[in-house]
Amino acid sequence: MQLHKRIIRSETTRSTLCWLAASYVRLIHATGRWRTKGGDLPAHYLTEGKPFIVAFWHQRLLMMPYTWRSVGGDRPFNMLISSHRDGEIISRTIAYFGPKTIAGSTGKDKGGAAALRQILKVLKAGEVVGMTPDGPRGPRMRASDGIIQAARMANVPIFPLTYSASNRKVLGSWDRFVLPLPFSRGVFHWGDPIHVDRKLDTVGIEAKRLELENALTKLTQETDTGLGLKAIPPAGVDELPKQKRSAIAAGETGK
Repeated sequence: MQLHKRIIRSETTRSTLCWLAASYVRLIHATGRWRTKGGDLPAHYLTEGKPFIVAFWHQRLLMMPYTWRSVGGDRPFNMLISSHRDGEIISRTIAYFGPKTIAGSTGKDKGGAAALRQILKVLKAGEVVGMTPDGPRGPRMRASDGIIQAARMANVPIFPLTYSASNRKVLGSWDRFVLPLPFSRGVFHWGDPIHVDRKLDTVGIEAKRLELENALTKLTQETDTGLGLKAIPPAGVDELPKQKRSAIAAGETGK
């Protein structure tokens, strides 16, 4: 067994890691100069008690609790987090800031069905759900259709969301995780909502999936370049599963 896996099996170690991570997030926010762009419409939805889904790439997970607060989010905010051990650490770290978590993914396995039922339940109750459409394992910045299915079934819009910081380190993980550094200029950036018709067929769902993927990538890259940073590209076609490579090729052929 690898050393890092043995370490995180320790309850004491996991608790310490979560506390340290939460403390680092607080440090980044306290020492930075953060502003919010495009937050008026989601703030209006919150004021009116309208539920919605928030979509952000997995690499931008770290500062999401403060992004939520930036639009006056005092209603319950739920984040879909993987149920594996790494996901538990993320979930416990997020808990320091108030958001609740839903364990699982929007995959087609048994756990995915349970997570989807919980997502629909909290949306029906007027709450908000945050999801990483490329999580928990990627490919990077390539959306799955699970988030589209959830929005369709709940009849709620999806708000693309990102953040960026002028001083950062981009890790070599599959998602190119963004680690902001202290004393940065930061931006929480909300995009225009994407509405999903409940009557969409398979072709329509794929079109909405691609619309979300493109909108979220564009929002994220423009936010980075606006701070003078190099944009992080999505996973290349050669990094994608065979089925998704075929779908992209078919779409390009049909243009």
